[in-house]
Amino acid sequence: MTETRPTPPDTPALRRASSRGACERIEAAALELFAERPAEQVRLNEIAAAAGASLATIYRHYGDKQALLEVCVLKWADTLANRMLDHLQAVHTYRDRLHKTFWVVLDFFETYPEVAAMLLSSICPRATGRDTTDTQKRLTRLLTGVLADGQAAGLLNQRVSESVLLDYFYGVLARLVQMQPLRHGEQRLTAQHEELFGMLWRSLAEPDREA
Repeated sequence: MTETRPTPPDTPALRRASSRGACERIEAAALELFAERPAEQVRLNEIAAAAGASLATIYRHYGDKQALLEVCVLKWADTLANRMLDHLQAVHTYRDRLHKTFWVVLDFFETYPEVAAMLLSSICPRATGRDTTDTQKRLTRLLTGVLADGQAAGLLNQRVSESVLLDYFYGVLARLVQMQPLRHGEQRLTAQHEELFGMLWRSLAEPDREA
């Protein structure tokens, strides 16, 4: 007599675990494809095939490709924000906080180059605007606060707002990360971070003090 194998119980916990696993595969496949080429050139059926999932599963969890892209962007931006906040906890001086932030971003994108490619090649107005997470908002408040304190102490340029200083800071970082893959054979950015940050600091510092 053939033994009948019992059917595993279908519980809410098992369904949630299966759903999480499917989402992880979908987001990993999406990251790889969004890193290879701009999002508008990536088709949802490609992502589904790479993830071993159905289009119906993607639509059920994300709605459309733009929403999936935004989830991927926010997930990694939040990962970076958490890492940065961890590193900044034990750093107290204005210059050292900015220096640590600079290094963390360079190190993060050298560790995850596919994330840098996805973030820099994708245009996500909602993901980079009103839909930022609480962690990212906390990080922005922390950094603008550090910049404002630096201005109040006479260390940083007081002729512009802390928001403009933050734009300069992030703008330099974004350009360095964007261009590094094209500079074949050059040193890693983290290996040059002291010199690179020194250049950036001089652009932010109060002109009279720097002189």
